[in-house]
Amino acid sequence: MATILPHLPSRRSPPKLLSIALLILVPVCVIGIITNGQKISYFFRPLWDKPPAPFRRLPHYYAENVSMEHLCHLHGWSIRSQPRRIFDSIIFSNELDLLEIRWHELDPYISKFVILESNTTFTGIPKPLFFASNRARFAFAEEKIVHGVFPGQIASPGSHKDPFVLESLQRGAMNGLLLSAGISNGDLLIMSDTDEVPSPHTLKLLQWCDGVPPVLHLELKHYMYSFEFPVDYSSWRATVHLYSPWTRYRHSRQTDVIFSDAGWHCSFCFRSLEEFVFKMTGYSHADRVKRMDFLNYSRIQKIICRGDDLFDMLPEEYSFQELIKKMGSIPHSASAVHLPAYLIENADRFRFLLPGGCIRRKDFTISP
Repeated sequence: MATILPHLPSRRSPPKLLSIALLILVPVCVIGIITNGQKISYFFRPLWDKPPAPFRRLPHYYAENVSMEHLCHLHGWSIRSQPRRIFDSIIFSNELDLLEIRWHELDPYISKFVILESNTTFTGIPKPLFFASNRARFAFAEEKIVHGVFPGQIASPGSHKDPFVLESLQRGAMNGLLLSAGISNGDLLIMSDTDEVPSPHTLKLLQWCDGVPPVLHLELKHYMYSFEFPVDYSSWRATVHLYSPWTRYRHSRQTDVIFSDAGWHCSFCFRSLEEFVFKMTGYSHADRVKRMDFLNYSRIQKIICRGDDLFDMLPEEYSFQELIKKMGSIPHSASAVHLPAYLIENADRFRFLLPGGCIRRKDFTISP
C-alpha cells in the first residue's frame, strides 16, 4: 500500500516585492549617509574623538567701586606703580559694526589698535579693504591706529587650496606689523578676532596688576547672531600676552591657563544678510556650505530669528550629554545686562544686536 506523504511547501526565493524594496532602500540609505555624513560623524563624535586637556581656570573677581589694589590682591597679584601699555591686535575682514563697538569700549585702555586686513578672503575671493574705505568712521581713535594690508591670494577656478593656510600666513604677518607699531617687552598684547571682545575691567585689571601669567587665555561668553542668543562660555581662543621676543601671533591654544568670564564673543553678528553670505563663503570653514540654498536670504533670516544653525550642523561636543543638551535652537534671552556699554548707549543704531532685533536688512550699507 502506497504511503501518502504530507505536502510540504517548497523553499522559495524571497518574494519579488522584498527584492524591489531592497533595491530601493539600499541606494536611499547610501545617499542619506553621503548627504548627512557630517551629522552622523558629529553625532558619534564622543565615540571617535577625545576632548582636549581641560584648562586651569583662574577665578575672576570684579565689582564696581572696588579699588584696583584690592582686586589685584584678590587674584594673588600686586598693584603696579603705573599701568602697562596695551596693544590690541586683530585680523579684520568686514565686521565694521563690531569693530566700532570694540574700539569704543576698549579705547580708554589701549595704546595702539593694530589691524591687518587683506584684499582677499581666506578662501581666495577678492574683497574690498573694508576698514581702509571706512577709516573715517574710526576717527576717534586715529592717533592710535596702525593699519596694514596683507596681499592675499586669489583662488583660480576649480582650485582647492586649504583656506587655513592663507589664514595662517595672514596671522603670521601680524608679527611684523606689531613691531612697526612699537611694541616692547612687557607690554600687554591682545590676540583675538574682531568679534572676540575683552571686557574693559578685564584689561584694566591686567594692566595694573603684577604677577599675571605671561600668557593667558580669555574665557568669553559666546553669543550667536546677536546678544539675544547666548550659547555658553565655550569661547577660549582669545589670549593676552606679556610681550617678549618669543611672542608669536596665533589663534590657537597657547597655555593651559584661562581667565574666567573675561568678555564677549558674538559670532555672525551682522547687520545685513549680505554680510552673512560674505562670511559663510569667505572664512576658513566655508566647506560647511554644503548646498547653494544655504546662502538663500530668506532661509538665513528664518534661521537667525529661530536661533538655529546656519550650516544645519550638530553641536561639536565630546560627550553625548553635552551634545543632546545643545541640540536644537538656541534659547532666546530678554536680558541686555552686562553687555558692552557703547552698545547700550547706542542701542538705536545697533538694535539688531539686542533682544527683539532679529530682522536683518538684505544688503550691506554703512550704518549712520
